[in-house]
Amino acid sequence: MKKLILVSMLYQVTDLVRSIEPELAGKTVTYIPTAGIVEGTEVMIEDETNTLESLGLKVDVLDVSAASYDSIVRTLTKNDIIFVGGGNTFYLLQELRRSGADKILIQEVNKGKLYIGESAGAIIACPDIGYCVGMDSPEKAPELTDYTGLGLVDFYIVPHIGNDEMGEAAEKAVEEYNFRLDLKAITDEQLIQVSEDQ
Repeated sequence: MKKLILVSMLYQVTDLVRSIEPELAGKTVTYIPTAGIVEGTEVMIEDETNTLESLGLKVDVLDVSAASYDSIVRTLTKNDIIFVGGGNTFYLLQELRRSGADKILIQEVNKGKLYIGESAGAIIACPDIGYCVGMDSPEKAPELTDYTGLGLVDFYIVPHIGNDEMGEAAEKAVEEYNFRLDLKAITDEQLIQVSEDQ
């Protein structure tokens, strides 16, 4: 039973997340901050950790760009939930693939582990990430030549509609790809819940 929650900004939708998953307190979450680290947003990591803790979760941080394969396998398999934070989508995909974390992550989600993806973490769940090239810089991921996503969902999420900083790029992505891809665009106050394939 596949379960995903895809968001633009987790801290904006914690009440919605609680209503969907009322029994989060005391569970452990693997938090992958890799997309944010390349953007130099250490403050974001602290904020996201605080947000996860406010949901009653015990946070286990895993930067897949620096962790060993054994550590990645151990952390992703032992914790109850996977949360992949925001930042640069291309770098995130590059490092998930390079480290082998992508395969373990897909395997765990397919087994029924809850996946929460925020911004870049939501986009990598899609079949391909090429459509977000106007929202993110592919130059941050020089080794990434294939934009195939994790394929956890069969649609393409566009986060940050209406956001002061990222809204314009998000709206351009919708204009450009709306007739070619099955887009689901959300504001920072919305989320997409996926249960199995619904």
